[in-house]
Amino acid sequence: MAMSGAQLEIIVFVTPHFNVSATSAFIDPFRIANYLSGASKFNWVFVSKDGGEVEASNGMVVCTRPLKEVERSEPWMMLVSSSWTPERHASRQLRTLLQRWAGSGVIIGGLDTGAIILAMAGLLKGKTATVHYEHIDAFIEIATNTTVSENMFVMDGRMFTCCGGTASTDMGLKLIHKVSGESAANATARYLFHHNVRGEDQSQNPKVVEPMGYVTSGIVRAAIDLMEAHLENTLSIPEIAERLQTSQRQLSRLFKQYVHSSPVAYYRDIRLDRARGLVTQTELKLSEIAAASGFNSQVHFSRAYHQRFGLAPSADRVAGRVPFEFRAWPMYQPDVKSEGAGSLSATQ
Repeated sequence: MAMSGAQLEIIVFVTPHFNVSATSAFIDPFRIANYLSGASKFNWVFVSKDGGEVEASNGMVVCTRPLKEVERSEPWMMLVSSSWTPERHASRQLRTLLQRWAGSGVIIGGLDTGAIILAMAGLLKGKTATVHYEHIDAFIEIATNTTVSENMFVMDGRMFTCCGGTASTDMGLKLIHKVSGESAANATARYLFHHNVRGEDQSQNPKVVEPMGYVTSGIVRAAIDLMEAHLENTLSIPEIAERLQTSQRQLSRLFKQYVHSSPVAYYRDIRLDRARGLVTQTELKLSEIAAASGFNSQVHFSRAYHQRFGLAPSADRVAGRVPFEFRAWPMYQPDVKSEGAGSLSATQ
């Protein structure tokens, strides 16, 4: 579809501690498209609940206008960019505005955990959507009437969601292609040195090659797939080895070689990683989280959780939901007493 001569306005709503790199990665293709075309075809404005300076998760600060100043606008697109504790920022004012704009045909997008705010506004009922993989489990619990995808981005009608990171650039380029055509999108991608534009079918976690090019053993990858598919109803390591038609000894050797951890330790840690996401991002009871993470005993769960993350689940529910300036605590903290010293499941 060729784009008309009218400017297309993008309203970018950001919450405290949003991911500025993902947001910039989404907006920059539109800036470049303007530059290459020699015309301001796209314009954008950053807004927040009250306006003023909003600090991103990396400490950078952006200046924003208050949401009330754009309430009468009829933008081409509304993007919600949030990160930690998005539910705290789904105000009635924002939800009402999102609903009105969606009803009038505005393209609505959610970046990183922005999909959670869209879901709370009732905009994802019966739709498919995604969030950053660290928040997938929480999103499933919150958006019960939404099909949750682990793809990098999803376009469902005039609603799109994107996991963030560099996938934001792919999403931006797709939208430029939609309204400005293939030539403009290709020129923008070349200018960005984004030579391999990924489509909607791309998973957030491709399983063949690691990002730095190292190939994980097929047996290890298959074992991890089985573990991730059985986080609640766990399999024993002998069962996993039997399904993969290998010996426990060989499985342990390969895990030591590629993951620097035993299968038991790795399996426990990815279950605890899932538990932490549910502890800090949902209101589920801790007993329910323990069961959902494959722990039959809450005492055992609390002990393992404290050993891995340095605090009890009840304390982490409070501390983990308060973003801080440089939120960089690792999802994997090696236990000197355990066999594991690293994990492929470590997240940002």
